[in-house]
Amino acid sequence: MKHSLFIITFLVFGSTLSQDLEEAIYLATETFNSKRSPTTYSTLLKTENTLKKNLVTKDHYFAYLFLLVNKANYLDNSNKQTEAIQVYEDALQLYNTQKLNTIFKYDITEYCLKPLGILYNKIGDYTNAENTIKHYIFLAEKKKNNKHRISGAINLAQLYYTIGNYKAAIKIAKAGLQLHSVLDTQKQKLKRIITNCSIKTQNINETKIVHSNPDNETQYQLALKNKDYKLALHYFQLKYVSLKKDLLSVRDKAKLEFEEAQLHYKLNDFKNSSKQLQLALKTLLPNYNSKTLPKQEDLYAENTFIDIFDLLARLQTNYKKSLSCYDLSFYVSNVLTKNLTSQEAKLMHLSNNRKRSESCISLLYDQYTTNKDSTLIVNAFKYAEKNKASVLKETIGKTSLLQLHPKDSLLIQEQIRLQEQERLTNKLIKAQYQQDAKLINSLSQDLLEVSQTLKQLNHQINLKYSGINQSEVSIKKLQQKLAEDQAVLIEYFYGETAIFQFKISAKAIAFFKIKKTPEFETAITNYITYFDNSSNINNNITKYTTDAYQLYQLLGFNHVKGQPNVIVIADSFLNFIPFETLLTQQTSTQSFSKMPFVAKTQVLAYNTSALFYLNQNPFIYSNKVLGVFPVFENTNTTLTHSLKEVESIKKNSNAKFLMYNKATKNEALQQAKNYDVLHLSTHANSGTFRIPANIDFIDQKLFLNELYSLKLNNNLVVLSACETGIGRLHKGEGSMNLPRGFQYAGIENILFSLWKINDLSTSQVMASFYKHYKSTHSAFVANHLSKIDYLNNKAISNIKKSPYYWSPFIYYGAVTAKNNTYNLNYLLFTFVGMAIALLLYFVIRKR
Repeated sequence: MKHSLFIITFLVFGSTLSQDLEEAIYLATETFNSKRSPTTYSTLLKTENTLKKNLVTKDHYFAYLFLLVNKANYLDNSNKQTEAIQVYEDALQLYNTQKLNTIFKYDITEYCLKPLGILYNKIGDYTNAENTIKHYIFLAEKKKNNKHRISGAINLAQLYYTIGNYKAAIKIAKAGLQLHSVLDTQKQKLKRIITNCSIKTQNINETKIVHSNPDNETQYQLALKNKDYKLALHYFQLKYVSLKKDLLSVRDKAKLEFEEAQLHYKLNDFKNSSKQLQLALKTLLPNYNSKTLPKQEDLYAENTFIDIFDLLARLQTNYKKSLSCYDLSFYVSNVLTKNLTSQEAKLMHLSNNRKRSESCISLLYDQYTTNKDSTLIVNAFKYAEKNKASVLKETIGKTSLLQLHPKDSLLIQEQIRLQEQERLTNKLIKAQYQQDAKLINSLSQDLLEVSQTLKQLNHQINLKYSGINQSEVSIKKLQQKLAEDQAVLIEYFYGETAIFQFKISAKAIAFFKIKKTPEFETAITNYITYFDNSSNINNNITKYTTDAYQLYQLLGFNHVKGQPNVIVIADSFLNFIPFETLLTQQTSTQSFSKMPFVAKTQVLAYNTSALFYLNQNPFIYSNKVLGVFPVFENTNTTLTHSLKEVESIKKNSNAKFLMYNKATKNEALQQAKNYDVLHLSTHANSGTFRIPANIDFIDQKLFLNELYSLKLNNNLVVLSACETGIGRLHKGEGSMNLPRGFQYAGIENILFSLWKINDLSTSQVMASFYKHYKSTHSAFVANHLSKIDYLNNKAISNIKKSPYYWSPFIYYGAVTAKNNTYNLNYLLFTFVGMAIALLLYFVIRKR
């Protein structure tokens, strides 16, 4: 009886405590909502920290969800987007982990998913924005909730418009207009998106259909498109007057003020342009003093700042002030992108950073031509490097940090999550091809959860390793490394108005500007076209030799003439040019073996960034090779001559081969862990806009996105396959090709091809490569000597000595000289030869 009484007392008391906690959470939230301010928010935080430690029941968690959503809403309205996102993410995680949807009827879409999707779009986290919006559209369709389907259509169409996917935006908006119960205001929003997209794509007929009586906004957009800025300003002012400014958010008001500043700038009214920019800054920063630029610590994750500072930079007459404005833009851009977790989202931000870098480099070049101050070159070089393969740099930087601290649980967990993210992304791409809505929704949710975890890990890691800068290039260290390698580095920055070239040697640094004329771009395009097929060069050898020498001069490659070892950091379309095939002087010969190719006098290594070259580990020779040869026997894509590569590798290394049906993807990737050199002799494809670059195994393809989720430890990867170095160009990041995927997976030294290669000539080049690799212990030197061997081979006809056959393979990696053993043997053979020659001389003379 006593025990029963105790249990009843405990349950009653426990229930009372539970109800008290639940009521306390609701009371704290309602008290805050009755008067929202920084003071009451601070009070709410203190109360939250006390209450959340005692959450036990589902009622507690539901009450806490209510608190979080209101807290996030306040932060959003206070223009603290990043903090708001974090709280909304916490609310969503709580809702899912506690499975509150099974007990309570709560509109998670309205109060959490919709604002979260909009916020992601605002800060430029377009991947998470798309996943979130698609998720609640899926939920709405499942529950037949037209209200959320319509808002989902509006937000998804707006997102696609923002990122420039106008075709998809129009498709989504049109589908939204067909839904039942669409309100007039919603119809206007959807029609507005269609109109804006149509103007961007110059589909004026579509615009007329949607808006037979164009309003001020449409007239404004049309005037902008036609570059009639005076008319655009007129319609902008009409539009602005009609707006209810009291209802505008701080962000929207600042954006309108920037728009007006931009129009004044286009009309050369710099005074009013500057005035509007100052107003925009004052709107975003109420305590801003217009006499000076804002301090970095006062800025936050808002992309309107970037627009303001970029335009403010163009208004400056002093180059240092301009650079200060651009630096603030870079800072805000970094604040925005540091919260992004997927490389797809990060890649979308690179284009504007790239343009900004070009403006900075151009300013410094103009200043350099005046005073020849070498520090200006160093600064310009840093801007050039700032946005070269920045996503890849970040990934490699994370890997390097883990190598320094291999037992750090935070870094280990981050690597696991990053690999999981890439695996899920790859699955999502496949699901989108198959149009599997259920799987797409499930993967999108998984990606959101991984993204949230990565953000938390990033925050902790940044606090722990805040002093480590992985992306800064030290010119002094770079020159020391160049001295060790007896090399010179030549780096290009391919801008929209000019191409800038940096030449860095052990003792000097130089800076050049190449005008980007239509003739220059034609010369680049024409030269790349020479390698489209085997006959383009042979059909007109004289024209080829003229163009090869002309491009040698246009690209300023004569600036490194006489340097035996050259590191080439190409950019944009220059990534597709084999510099070894350029001619160092004019020639009239038709014999390829006699032509003065760059390859005859210089050994070249390529890379995507000077930072990668600087931080590269020394090349360690190993003859332990895994050869993967599907051969594709009895098909119309049989690689018969690849069997000759097998013989050469077998002769010159300690190799294992996966041949024919054994050359499966899984087996190759599993076995690769045990070998220092991975040789893939197969077919490959550079991909399309929809399908990523890929390489074939006997059973399936390995896609570029799959490489992102792998961790490989091979010292050298040889891609003996077609156009492995070709991929979709992405401004600032370079070519989205297979070598980039292997770099992402951890490979530093890669040999790959730039075009569809000939099976027979490839086997000959590869045979020579492995012969020299064995004798020199250097992939860098072996690649060079294989080309020379091919050109000097008298058994090969002149037509087959076209650069198309011998130059497709380029080498990304460490610069290593011939091994000492090779040099000693060479000297020994030389002395023995000289001794025999002298002995014969004396014998003959005596006789």
